[in-house]
Amino acid sequence: MGAVPAAALQVLALVAALALVHRPLGDYMAAVYSGRRHLRVERWIYRTIGADPDTGQRWPAYLRGVLAFSLVGLLALYALLRLQRQLPLSLGTAPIDADQAFNTAASFVSNTNWQSYSGEAAMGHLAQMAGLAVQNFLSAAVGMAVAVALVRGFARSRTGELGNFWADLVRGVVRVLLPLSTVAALVLVATGVVQNLASPHEVTTLTGGTQTLPGGPVASQEAIKNLGTNGGGPFNANSAHPFENPTPVSNLFEIFLLLVIPFSLPRTFGRMVGNVRQGYAILAAMGVIWLGAVVAMTAVEFAHPGSALQAAGGAMEGKEQRFGVGGSALFAVSTTMTSTGSVNSFHSSYTGLGGGITLLGMMLGEVAPGGVGSGLYGMLVMAVIAVFIAGLMVGRTPEYLGKKIRSREITLAALYILVTPALVLGLTAVALALPGPRESILNTGPHGFTEVLYAYTSGANNNGSAFAGLAADTPWYNTTIGLAMLLGRFLPMVFVLALAGSLADQAPVPATAGTLQTHRPLFGGLLVGSVTVVAGLTYFPALALGPLAEGLR
Repeated sequence: MGAVPAAALQVLALVAALALVHRPLGDYMAAVYSGRRHLRVERWIYRTIGADPDTGQRWPAYLRGVLAFSLVGLLALYALLRLQRQLPLSLGTAPIDADQAFNTAASFVSNTNWQSYSGEAAMGHLAQMAGLAVQNFLSAAVGMAVAVALVRGFARSRTGELGNFWADLVRGVVRVLLPLSTVAALVLVATGVVQNLASPHEVTTLTGGTQTLPGGPVASQEAIKNLGTNGGGPFNANSAHPFENPTPVSNLFEIFLLLVIPFSLPRTFGRMVGNVRQGYAILAAMGVIWLGAVVAMTAVEFAHPGSALQAAGGAMEGKEQRFGVGGSALFAVSTTMTSTGSVNSFHSSYTGLGGGITLLGMMLGEVAPGGVGSGLYGMLVMAVIAVFIAGLMVGRTPEYLGKKIRSREITLAALYILVTPALVLGLTAVALALPGPRESILNTGPHGFTEVLYAYTSGANNNGSAFAGLAADTPWYNTTIGLAMLLGRFLPMVFVLALAGSLADQAPVPATAGTLQTHRPLFGGLLVGSVTVVAGLTYFPALALGPLAEGLR
C-alpha cells in the first residue's frame, strides 16, 4: 500500500475510534459532574483538605479555589525539583537550577509541559512520578473543572452558583482521569512502552561500543501526558523515543489519547445544557478545523519539490521512519491543536508551510478540539463571539442558549481572546529586540524568527511543544516563557469564570422566530469562520514574516 493511502486509513481508523467512544464517554462525564453522590475515597479526600463539596460557589469563590490550589502545586513542585538530590529514587541527579525549576513548575502546573531540559538526564524517578506525573493529573482536572463551570453558567439561571471547585477537581481525577489512564497505561505496556524503576545501565552495541539505556515509569506517565493533553515526556526525544512510542500501533493509540476527552466533552456540554444538538454543533466546528489542518499538513509534507524529497517519498527530515510522513503529520496537527505539546517528530524540520500549520493550530486558541477542558471553554467563548457577530448583522440583541450576550459578556469574551496574542507578540518582539535573547537563536532569517515566535506561542497557549533550534535553557527564556505559561493559563480562566457567573445570574430568554438556531450548520459555519478570522487577523503579520516567508520563497 502506498504512503498516502496508508495515511488516509490512519485518519479514518482514528475518526472511527473517536466516534465510537464519543457518546458513552461524553455521557459518563456529564453524569460525573452532575451527580450528587460522593464516593468513599472522595469523602476521605474532602475531609483531608477541609472542603465541603456540597457548598455552592459563585465565580469569585470558584476562582479563588483554582488559583490557590494551583499556587500550592507550583510551590510544591518547585521545592521538589530544587531538593531532588536529597530524595529517594533520585538516581544521583543534580537539583534543578532556580530559573529552570521555576519554568518547569510553571509548565506542569499550567498544563503546558514545556521542557527546557533532557528528562532522562535531569529528572530522577521520584521527580517524574510524584512531581511531574501528579501535576499531569491535577492540571488537567483543573481545566475540566473550569469548563464544567462555564457549562453550568449556560445551564443555570438566577443563581450565580457554578458548582464546587473542590468537588469538580476530585471527581475529574478520581472518576475520569485515573481510570482512563490506568487502562491506557496497560495498553501502552502491551505495545512495548517501558514501565519499570530501573536505573540507567550500559549495554554493548553491535559495533563494540557502549550505550546507556534509561529506564523508568514511562508507560504510566505517557498515558496521562497524552490523555490529559499535558505533553511532558520522560525522555528528551519525547514520543519519538522508542521507549515512549515504539510502533505505529502505539503511535496511533497515543494520538487517540490526545483527542478522546476533548472530542467527547462537547457531548458532555450538550447533555448538561439539555440539548445534545448544541454539543454536536460544537463538535462539528472542532472536527472541521482539525480535519482541514490534517489534510493540509499531510499534503505539504508529502509534496515532492526537490530530488531529496522525491527519493524519500516526502519531507522525511526530522521524522521517524517507523511513523512516516502520515503518522508524523497526524501527530503534529493533533498535538498542536490540543495544547498537548507531545511530539513524535522534529517540528523545526517540517517544510516552511508545515511548520506554519503547527503554529496556526496553537494560534487558533487550541479549540479544535483543544486541551482537556480548555478546548471546550475556548470554543464556547468563540461561540459567544459568533452569536454577537450574528446579532450585529441582523440588528438584534444576541442570545446563546437562552442567555443574552450583553456588553459585560462580550467584554469578558474579548478580554479572553486578547490575552494570548498580547503575550505572544509582545514577548516575541522584546526577545528579538534584546541582544542577549537573540544570541540563543541558532538560525537566521525567517526560520530563526519562527523559532522565537513558536516558543512564546507554545508557552502562552499552554501547548509545550518546541520548534527547536532555540537554546531556551537560559535565565531569560526560562523566566519569560514561565511567566507566559502562567499568565496564558490563569488570566483566561479569570475571564471564563466571570463570564460563567454573569450567565448564571441571568434569567433565561424564551426563543422567538428571530433567535439564531445555534445547532444548525449555518451557525457551525459562522463559528468556524469566527475562529479562523479572529486568529488570522491577529497573527497573520507575524506568520507572514516567519513560516509563510520561508515556505513561499
